[in-house]
Order: sequence, then structure tokens, then C-alpha cells
Amino acid sequence: MAGEGGPVNTLPDLSHLITPHATITINYRTGQTKLRPADHTSERPLDGVIVNWVPTGPSWGTCEIPAALPRHAPAPLAWRLAAIPAVLTTTAALLARPRDRTFHRLLRLATVGRALPPATVHQVRCAVRAVRWAAWPLPLRWACLEQSTASALLLALIGRRAEWRHGIALDPIRMHCWIAGPDGHPVDESEDTGLYTVTCTPDGPGPDPGGPKGASHE
Repeated sequence: MAGEGGPVNTLPDLSHLITPHATITINYRTGQTKLRPADHTSERPLDGVIVNWVPTGPSWGTCEIPAALPRHAPAPLAWRLAAIPAVLTTTAALLARPRDRTFHRLLRLATVGRALPPATVHQVRCAVRAVRWAAWPLPLRWACLEQSTASALLLALIGRRAEWRHGIALDPIRMHCWIAGPDGHPVDESEDTGLYTVTCTPDGPGPDPGGPKGASHE
């Protein structure tokens, strides 16, 4: 499916972020990312989803980083226990083969609750905090992709849908995944999450016709 101007509510194979100086292409099937000069699009049309960069203020290549690891508020016990199978399932998808399909497997796992009713901000916050607690002892990479996937899966296990999102920020170029609440705002994330332009939100606002339009960039 192709589109232009913003993220779409499907799982695209390719997504292109158009910036004034370069085009960043993400292959959501393999996880590969390419950076090309801005004028390369004149050679041939781009296949996939086209997303226009949302300008943000300059960061001068830096952002504030805490000197110590942040201490996250605890989640209720029931949520922490429910997070264990979600974290284990996400870990199995992370370690499975073939390894070049890992990114795609996690994206599919993050959207298993697509047809469920939306979660509340409180439920999303509990899921994110519970996953952080359950994943803390794991002796392997556990970053934003794994955390957001497990959080979305945990909400699906209780019959709710999360707003899973992936985006890109510039200066320097960096990518991030997170869970947004029904109002579209990131839940339990740092303030600089607002610097990311959303390039993929495959679960989107879901089938609820009265729900919020989660595909727009906040």
C-alpha cells in the first residue's frame, strides 16, 4: 500500500522519510535503513509509504541525558505477573531465526491486538511499567523496539489495543519505538519523543469508528 504525507495504518514494506537534505528509507521487512541525497527521488518514483518530515527545533546534535538511570514507578502486582509471558514471547521472537526477519516478527507481534478496543492511558502506563519490571533481569538487548512490542502484546493479552509507533528524529538521525495513549501522546516516555516524526503506526486507531485518529503525528 502506498501513501504520501503521513504514516498509514498498515504494515508497510518500505517507508521513506523526506527531509530537506536527504531521504531516509526504512525496510520494515528486513529492518535495513538507507540514507540517500534528497535529489535521488528525481531518478525514479519511490515505492512504499512517503512521509514528510515534521520540522522540530535544532538540538545541535545533543539532548539532555540523565547522569543516572531513571527510576520508573512500579506497576501493580497483577500487571507485573501478566507481563512475564508477554516478555518471554517477545524474547522468543527476538531470538528466533532467520535473524534478518527479526524486525518484521516483532512488528507483527506488536500488532496482534489490532481489532481490540483501545486501552486507556492508565492501562498503557501499567503495561509499559510492568514490561520494564519483567524485562530488567534479561541478559540480552532490550531496547525500545522490544519494550514497545512486549507492552503492546501485554495489552492484547488483556483484550486491549495499544497505539504502537515508530519514528525518526534528525540532528543526529535516530529511531525510536513507543506506545501512545488513545489521545496520541507517548506514555511514560521522555520529552524528546516529541522530536520524532512517525513513519509507521500499523495498528493505528483500530476499528472503533468513534475512536481517536492515532495515525497523525502528535
